[in-house]
Amino acid sequence: MSEERSDAAVPSDAVQRLSEETVASVAAGEVITRPADVVVELLENALDAGASRVVVAVAGDGTERLRVRDDGQGMSRSDAELAVERHTTSKLRADTELSAVETLGFRGEALPSIATAATLEVVTNDGGPRGTRVVAAGGPGADDVEAVGRGCGTTVTVQDLFESTPARRESLAASRTEFARVSDAVSRYALVHPDVAITLTHDGSEVLSTSGTGEFDDALLGVYDREMAAQSTTIDAASTVSGVEIGVRGVLVHPSTTRARQDHVYVAVGDRPVQNARLRRAVVAGYGDLLPDDRAPIAVVSLSLPDAWADHNVHPRKREVRLRDADSVVSAIESTLRDALSTADVRHTESLSMDLDASLEPLDEGNSDFSDVQVIGQFRDLYLLCERGSELLVVDQHAAHERVNYERLRTAVGGDVPTMAVDPPARVRLTPAQSAAVESHRDALAAVGYDVDQFGATSVRVHSVPAPLGRTATPETVRDAIDALRHGETPDDGREDLLKDLACDPSLKAGTELSDEAADKLVERLGLCENPYACPHGRPTVLTLDEAAFVRGFDRRGTRMDR
Repeated sequence: MSEERSDAAVPSDAVQRLSEETVASVAAGEVITRPADVVVELLENALDAGASRVVVAVAGDGTERLRVRDDGQGMSRSDAELAVERHTTSKLRADTELSAVETLGFRGEALPSIATAATLEVVTNDGGPRGTRVVAAGGPGADDVEAVGRGCGTTVTVQDLFESTPARRESLAASRTEFARVSDAVSRYALVHPDVAITLTHDGSEVLSTSGTGEFDDALLGVYDREMAAQSTTIDAASTVSGVEIGVRGVLVHPSTTRARQDHVYVAVGDRPVQNARLRRAVVAGYGDLLPDDRAPIAVVSLSLPDAWADHNVHPRKREVRLRDADSVVSAIESTLRDALSTADVRHTESLSMDLDASLEPLDEGNSDFSDVQVIGQFRDLYLLCERGSELLVVDQHAAHERVNYERLRTAVGGDVPTMAVDPPARVRLTPAQSAAVESHRDALAAVGYDVDQFGATSVRVHSVPAPLGRTATPETVRDAIDALRHGETPDDGREDLLKDLACDPSLKAGTELSDEAADKLVERLGLCENPYACPHGRPTVLTLDEAAFVRGFDRRGTRMDR
């Protein structure tokens, strides 16, 4: 029989069982890393409870106080007490159910994890004469339970988040940045759950509110604006793949309104917003050539898949999803979107978006890498065919023009950026997350020519716009500017992304016919760039075919130079 050893006798490198408190702390650290995580967990609980209305109220960045109130089915006293214990849930009965679970939450970790990181108060009623108030702080388990008055539903209040872990609180971003993350999270759920009226308030002011009609374009109206909703097409279709049905529902904003990145493409699987780059790319691919180069749509796509085709049990926060047959899902998305957009009046015809003579004027004297290049034609109003010695050069006119504009912008930002006053100032509606980011990026916006001030909870007034490219940017481009700045890992990254976006927007589009003079000038100006062989996003601007390639292709004996 082995002897028991005291804790003092246990070697420091021995394997030991963690205490319940330590296990709870580790689990909380995986699930709750910032205020937005708390909001997501509580939103999912409210939706799982069958709520028809949910109100999210946030003070400051959410660490001081946040509250989620719903009109769902609520909990009895005994269930409310048990809900703050670890691994207790009403949503999963056996391991065999995990692959087919239909609720947003299922691990039983949300409330106890929040209680480990903050002070948690749950006030709930399942329809009985009295409600229940449960308080938990510093770890799982109820510290106080009492009867209270409350109608059917649940209100969860979280206060002093990360107060006991100063390092975690100090690692958070600026207050407005953290609230922007909360706004992003609420927007995602509001857009993919159009049947639930969801409201977000910040410091007492309403930021977004959806009506809960069940229509995706109504949810789009609540998160974006009336103009966006009016320029959209709803989808509700099903594709049969390998004998099973894949449902595709949502709303597609017409490609006349685009964004510089895919952040405004929202994809849900089983009513859960997910981060899946391949599904996002499938949505973009569904728009086909309706989108301008390097632009992304605004779209909400919600997928209904057969049981066991989606595994959400990949990460503690359940934002990732593993698909059983990703190729079939991608195919269903692309075909459904193509069919929907082919029947909608969505094609957008633009005139030349900038003054070519102004944008192609050399910034300084120098020798062009392409001074010996002769333009001999244009193919499909997109590619310039050029001759240089024994080589045929194919120049992508959009990518080339984008490189020219990017280097002009980068040079201009080093000094004073030419601007154009907007008179009267234009009001531009922003998403809640964009609006929250304006104040912290005001100086960076001003540095590239945007003079803006806040106008209400989710709008700005634009007083001036950048005009370094021979034609002024539209006030609406401030949305892309804000997105670029808030998604940069560093301020310099954000500024570089912004310059790339600004360069792309006014550049030549596919289908623009160029005169011989304009084509010659574009190629010459490209040759003066610091890096003439790639656009700012890394795509090639020039492809080269030498005469030997034609000799091989036509099975000739040699080149003309060999004779």
